[in-house]
Amino acid sequence: MAVLALVALVGALPWLSRRDPARSILRARDGERDPDPAALAAIREQLRLDDGPLALSGRWLVGLARGDLGLSWVSGRPVAPAVWSALGVSLTLMGAALAVALAVAALLVLRGLWRGGSTQRGGALGAALTSVPEFLLGTALLLVVAVWLRWAPPFGWSGPEHVVLPALAMGIPAGGLLGRLADDAIPGAFREPWVRTWTASGLPRRTIAYGVLRRCLPALFPQLTIVVVGLTGGAVAVEVLFAIPGLGRLALGAAAAQDLPLVQGAVLALALLAGGAGVLAAAVQRLALGPALEAAGLQPPPPAARPADRAAWLVPAVLGGLLLTAVLAGLSRDPTHVDTTLRLAAPDWDAPLGRDALGRDLLARLGHGALRTVGIAAAVSAAALAVGVAAGLVPGLTRGAAELANAVPPVLVGLLTAAALGPSSGGAAVAVAATAWAPLALHIADLVREELASGYVQACRMLGASRIRILATHVLPGVLPPVARHAVLRLPGVALAIASLGFVGLGAQPPTPEWGRILAEAMPYVERAPWAPLTAAGALALLGAFALAASTAVSWRASGRP
Repeated sequence: MAVLALVALVGALPWLSRRDPARSILRARDGERDPDPAALAAIREQLRLDDGPLALSGRWLVGLARGDLGLSWVSGRPVAPAVWSALGVSLTLMGAALAVALAVAALLVLRGLWRGGSTQRGGALGAALTSVPEFLLGTALLLVVAVWLRWAPPFGWSGPEHVVLPALAMGIPAGGLLGRLADDAIPGAFREPWVRTWTASGLPRRTIAYGVLRRCLPALFPQLTIVVVGLTGGAVAVEVLFAIPGLGRLALGAAAAQDLPLVQGAVLALALLAGGAGVLAAAVQRLALGPALEAAGLQPPPPAARPADRAAWLVPAVLGGLLLTAVLAGLSRDPTHVDTTLRLAAPDWDAPLGRDALGRDLLARLGHGALRTVGIAAAVSAAALAVGVAAGLVPGLTRGAAELANAVPPVLVGLLTAAALGPSSGGAAVAVAATAWAPLALHIADLVREELASGYVQACRMLGASRIRILATHVLPGVLPPVARHAVLRLPGVALAIASLGFVGLGAQPPTPEWGRILAEAMPYVERAPWAPLTAAGALALLGAFALAASTAVSWRASGRP
């Protein structure tokens, strides 16, 4: 049902945008030809556009039942070969990026796994890596490795050497997220009673570490699925940056040209990938847990030790104070004042962060952009947490929709919302919120599943407690802290998603300052004026560190159990 609803929504894209699809197709076919009425009428008659979106989507679904994805409206060629070729490229890139992500995650958790608990250093590094924009990391790798050192080719897709740089750009942030989530789960497993029993029995440390890792992995399999699907369909910026003919780039180009059969074919491929990955993750999770799910063999970890409240909130207060100081300093300045005589000027007393390509004060643009970017990101994160918790409690009804929402690139959702609402900050917020709830819903669904398989929940059922009472009184207090921490940890990612929509022109429009627009405008001058992109990148990194510290404090505050 979710796939059919998405395909129907994509099929209505030209009509939602209130633009003539024949004009867009003519422009994509021959940009130099004038859109005369005769040519537009011929396109409408050829593609039967006057039948409307329902009839066109219905005919596409009938052809799909026969294994036919239709013909491209722009090129006239069959859609299926283009989609499967792009999917093969994206899967190859995903495999390489996933290998990088797993290696990064293993390095982040190895010390904590061996020493018997979390490491603040590994957690902080994981949060910092998660907040690094993929396209910014890709640009840095492109300049340093490909242009300056000439160790790898900068563009194209013709051999294994073209995989290295985009795989690093995509895999390092994904590995930071996986490592941070694993680092959050390991201390709870070490506090379970069986670990004390194994330790008292004299079992080797490597055996205990292996048992803890096996205990933590089932709850991480859904997040690994999210990363896999996201690396396949959500790497639009990296594919565009490195000129890779992948599925995300194909869907974005087809949506911009309103080539509906090609967009629908790409969305269908992403949906099939999401469904297959979800089924595989569920099967592997059940295999890893074994009979413990049915035998009430899982025990919830005891509450984490809480430090003093003052110490818990000291780090986020300092980081938040630094970010707030920069924002307040920028708010007192004019972010739109243009002085071309000072373009790309280095930092000085008048402009402590330097100036951009139009001579505008970067500190002023950073401060005013924070109100829009971070404020919208906080609202979207709160809404995503609320929707994710509600959806995670009924996974039988929402799991498929969550997997599909995670598979669709946010840029494609941004195109749909921009078509209906126009390019704006509100449209960007709706687009990001439409996909941001999915990882949290899948996370809480699997945690709830393990909590319901624990012995004390089974005892509550035997005493006659209702399912609602069990969920509200016993299950939610145990699963909310890690999910709330996960939501706060994703705050920089949400801000980055909003910034990326502004980067491609689907967010706030000029001259409105926004962190994504600051990055986009500074990218062409990164070699000449490196302080220009570092302004927004440093703000995102500081936001990531603040999110890590705040999520840790929130988790300690909420980790008690009745």
